[in-house]
Amino acid sequence: MILRRSIYFFKTALSNILYNRLVHMISIGTITISMLLLGFFLLLSVNIKNWLGDWGEALSMSVYIENDLDDAAKAKIESAIKGLKGAEIKEFITKEQAMASLKSHLGDQAGLLEGLKANPLPGSYEIIFHETVDYRADPEKIKTDLEQINGVDEVQYSKQWVERFQGVMDMLRVIGLITGGFLCTAVLFITTNTIKLTIYSRRDEIEIYKLVGATDWFVRVPYLIEGTIQGLLGGIFSYGILLGIYSVFSIKTIQVFGLPLIDFQFLPLTYSMAVIGLSLILGLTGGLVAIGRFFRV
Repeated sequence: MILRRSIYFFKTALSNILYNRLVHMISIGTITISMLLLGFFLLLSVNIKNWLGDWGEALSMSVYIENDLDDAAKAKIESAIKGLKGAEIKEFITKEQAMASLKSHLGDQAGLLEGLKANPLPGSYEIIFHETVDYRADPEKIKTDLEQINGVDEVQYSKQWVERFQGVMDMLRVIGLITGGFLCTAVLFITTNTIKLTIYSRRDEIEIYKLVGATDWFVRVPYLIEGTIQGLLGGIFSYGILLGIYSVFSIKTIQVFGLPLIDFQFLPLTYSMAVIGLSLILGLTGGLVAIGRFFRV
């Protein structure tokens, strides 16, 4: 009995979808686009978060020196750096090397630098710190101490940039929540109205069912299944498109102005299932809202 009813409910839901296939195709397409945008935002957010986490674990510093320092002043700075626990001078970048690197990053726009009368970029010592479980460097204290040395112009460290990017991430998270709320509302609106149209087109049939004694829930269930199918298909299609775009166009590693490489990865399985599950739930909720307008509880 239960199996027979279940088969009937699914057949009726599929019949409704085929009967109004154009409307349902538009609805599923819109749900797919909405979930695709949400999935793209999650993909970007997850990769930036992982990058910041990996980059923030390794402390590195750039010690910028004043122009025209003599060898004795440079030797004093080098000695101070080597005296720091866990510190290693990775390289010294001259003014000329810094300018060449900047031109390389600018690419076709490097001509903008041709008008400069003098090279304004400072030389710098690039330092990395080998931290252990027993020792964690205090970057702010090291920065303050180094900047007190004669000839040192400025010190910047990697975790400063992580902290700055973290503020950007917090802002993006808020924007993402707002955008996600709008997208979910749009999916609910579209699913609800699509099912409403189906109900309107079958209202005479529904009246006949009720006249012969069918319960409200017997009539409601196919429309709930209809909404669920819309949401499920929209979620699956959006996942497939996102995976396809990632596989075809993804740059697996990205380097930004000499910063550590970003390993661009696809969404974890839990996030992928969450996108599909959210789409399904929104479809079911849209069905509940639609039938609530036409049936007495």
